[in-house]
Amino acid sequence: MRFVFYFRKSMKITRKDVDAVNAVLTVEIAKADYAEKVEKTLKDYRRKANVPGFRPGMVPVGLVKKMYGKAVLAEEVNKTLSDALFGYIRENNLPVLGEPLPNETEQKPVNFDTDEDFEFVFDIAIAPEINIVLDKKIKLKEYEISADEKMIENQIQSYKSRFGKYEQQDEVEEKDVLRGDIKEVGGDIEAKEVVVSAQHMKSATQKKLFIGAKKGDVVKFSPNKAYKGNETEIAALLKIDKEKAKDLTSEFEFTINTITRYFEAELNQDLFDKVYGENAVKSEEEFCAKIEEEIKASLKVNSDYKFALDSKQALLEQAGEIAFPEAFLKRWLLATNDKMTEETLEKDFPKMLEELKWQVISDKLVKENEIKVEQNDLLEQAKKVTRSQFAQYGMMNIPEDILDNYASEMLKKQESVENLARQAMEDKLLEVVKNAVSLKKESISMEDFGKLFEK
Repeated sequence: MRFVFYFRKSMKITRKDVDAVNAVLTVEIAKADYAEKVEKTLKDYRRKANVPGFRPGMVPVGLVKKMYGKAVLAEEVNKTLSDALFGYIRENNLPVLGEPLPNETEQKPVNFDTDEDFEFVFDIAIAPEINIVLDKKIKLKEYEISADEKMIENQIQSYKSRFGKYEQQDEVEEKDVLRGDIKEVGGDIEAKEVVVSAQHMKSATQKKLFIGAKKGDVVKFSPNKAYKGNETEIAALLKIDKEKAKDLTSEFEFTINTITRYFEAELNQDLFDKVYGENAVKSEEEFCAKIEEEIKASLKVNSDYKFALDSKQALLEQAGEIAFPEAFLKRWLLATNDKMTEETLEKDFPKMLEELKWQVISDKLVKENEIKVEQNDLLEQAKKVTRSQFAQYGMMNIPEDILDNYASEMLKKQESVENLARQAMEDKLLEVVKNAVSLKKESISMEDFGKLFEK
């Protein structure tokens, strides 16, 4: 079947459908389609040309055409061709896959020296029609991952550590941080205000030299033995280069100036206020309940991921077998990816095809449900990502102003914006799916949830 489309002036585009997913576009460009632009460009060249023997703007038109005519003609014809191709695709709402490729059999030779009218032939791939119906016949589960006692205890411990405090002490314990002056015995290496902690020493014997020492004491020890010859740690301690620290075996005297100990916060109202604000939580039970609620919210990312996998699988199965223009897609992938070989293409193509199948399905659902991503959606998505990143470090209750600042910085990067837009679109699509299908909510432990991925 052929379709003829006139695109500006005398330009004619003919579409011939090879099958449901392959078509050939023939673009006929006449002199009238490009002549005016070519003449204008050549006039600009003449005005700007710097040719020996001629004043600026006085170069003969014939000479300008001889020098630049062919290149200008080729450039303007190619621009006209590109506008026509993509204009045709846009105006006819063609759901193309990839980009048009020059036809390998019907394209005639093009001669910019002699031709005035041009004909270009391109192959295009069209996304296949897919029959997808979102209704209650599709049955899916939405898991609510519960927070067990260990998770809650770990988060409490994280808060206690985070909101603890440092206090000065008179006698050294293993985890204390010591600050003081160090000097080589019988040598010239010395440093002021260095930091030492017995817990980081690899030698139990050397550790004991510090435990029980008091502020003002001088402790004689061997850095080489204490750190098992690790020149990086020794160099950092003594403020020397690693090469010098490598063969250092002498003893040093460390004068203790300060002993600092870290105390975890106690599980009381003061901690509750620091975590959630004054009097927002008034008992240990409320504190644990709030933490449980936060953990559940953070685990929703895992639940959403599982739902996305399950819904994707269900919709792929409903779509069934789909015919794609495989030969065209392989040509396009090889033509647009310099690093791809035929060998790697054949190996990876089945997976690519599966991903393309899902892309076509999701594009169809997005269009049918008029899903759009607005600026506010990007901001909320950026804040969601930020919350998730903080949660990885046990930081659940992040103030809104901090979230806004991080999100704003994220939105300044184009790559981040593109990723956030894609994620926001996926989230909106999943909400549409949830509202349309038969959804069974099921509570599950984190351990059992993990087992779902072993099947």
